[in-house]
Amino acid sequence: MENLDHLLQGFADVVAPMNLLLALIGVLVGTAVGVLPGIGPAMTVALLLPITYGMEPVQAFIMFAGIFYGGMYGGSTTSILLNTPGESSSVVTAIEGNKMAKSGRAAQALATAAIGSFVAGTIGTLLLVLVTPLVVDFAVSLGAPDYFALMLLSFIAVTSVLGASRIRGLISLLLGLTIGLVGIDSVSGQQRLTLGVPQLADGIDVVVVAVGIFAVGEALWVAAHLRRKPVEIIPVGQPWMGREDWKRSWKPWLRGTAYGFPFGALPAGGAEIPTFLSYATEKRLTKHPEEFGKGAIEGVAGPEAANNASAAGTLVPMLAIGLPTNATAAVMLAAFQSYGIQPGPLLFERESSLVWVLIASLFIGNLLLLLLNLPLAPAWARLLQIPRPYLYAGILFFASMGAYAVNAQPLDLFLLLLLGLLGFAMRRFGLPVLPLIIGVILGPRAELQGRRSLQLSGGELSGLVGGPVSYVVYAAIVLVLVWPLVRRFVVRPLRERNT
Repeated sequence: MENLDHLLQGFADVVAPMNLLLALIGVLVGTAVGVLPGIGPAMTVALLLPITYGMEPVQAFIMFAGIFYGGMYGGSTTSILLNTPGESSSVVTAIEGNKMAKSGRAAQALATAAIGSFVAGTIGTLLLVLVTPLVVDFAVSLGAPDYFALMLLSFIAVTSVLGASRIRGLISLLLGLTIGLVGIDSVSGQQRLTLGVPQLADGIDVVVVAVGIFAVGEALWVAAHLRRKPVEIIPVGQPWMGREDWKRSWKPWLRGTAYGFPFGALPAGGAEIPTFLSYATEKRLTKHPEEFGKGAIEGVAGPEAANNASAAGTLVPMLAIGLPTNATAAVMLAAFQSYGIQPGPLLFERESSLVWVLIASLFIGNLLLLLLNLPLAPAWARLLQIPRPYLYAGILFFASMGAYAVNAQPLDLFLLLLLGLLGFAMRRFGLPVLPLIIGVILGPRAELQGRRSLQLSGGELSGLVGGPVSYVVYAAIVLVLVWPLVRRFVVRPLRERNT
């Protein structure tokens, strides 16, 4: 009941005219940037993060709620119309969505994606209200060894579970941990990896890292592979759905939501697994199996709902424990830190009004997203016709302005270029970006918790193992690391022997 009162107070703050305008701007800008080819929600949030500088935290997070969901919706538009997913979780939407568009049903594909996003986002945000306080109560009881174990699980998960190659994921994580080490050691006061540059004593700002890796790296990658022929845009009218489309979509929306939220809330979660599970489920349950692979509306409705429900779920560990489970949540965590706010179990106590305003903004932003994007879908489609050289020149300009605005230091522009080249090289050699971002953000915090655990135990390694939680987490880590070997040397030979 107390949480409901806090949520109602959050709504009271959000519906102020200025705050509603900021939510509207966030939805419009988030969708407009997210709909551009090759730009996913994480890059959208990273690129637009600097525009909130100078705002009050409440106003900044109201705008971010709109950017967050707007970027998610924009990614589905490019997947459907261009067959160009902005991130891996939108790949499944492109499978059936682009086939629907090519067969003249782009309007229906966009409509089921938009309404499915609204349904899943609303249910996911409601579950966020119910689940997060319970997770906070649990997190308060955790000690330094438990937090260190959870962060270690996050490192292992993003390198072993979500990536196509564990070696590449580990390399990316090590790069992120190295960048996170730059600055002054919090215990000894010694400078680390600063190369004698005084401006690096405070470390490299996470915003500069995120904008450099996502925005500049992506722009350089596209410039290197720019196609001279214009992109073929599938024409789209006003999104609408017939009675049969509604009948075939509402169950996939609910099933996709049921898949997406729990996976998003897990420290080792993400949106890739639930979207694929949703697609496989709809393919198995459909009454129109002949349409799958040729443009089945269930193949758009379910995965898109799973994707957005997962996005709401990622906010649970991010707010309650301070653990981001995907790149978008990692950039959101950087936004909190830029205001000197540290997500975790004490966040709801110290910054209660801000958290509930953010959650209320998610509801408002989700509703505005639906009301605006159904009528504006043809306009978003025309945005895709912007010539790529102009588009990415603009992205580089705004990325540079945003990075410079963080500390007003020319050195940050040099760092932005270096990080952009690093992002380009990572794409060239197939290194995933998420482990690097997670390493930059969680690396210093994992070091702090690990050192604190060792100090409490007098330097004994047994100090890294706390209560039952750390035992369970370490068991999960061992399972994640050992399972590929078991599957290769035990399960596969058994299957081959039985066949």
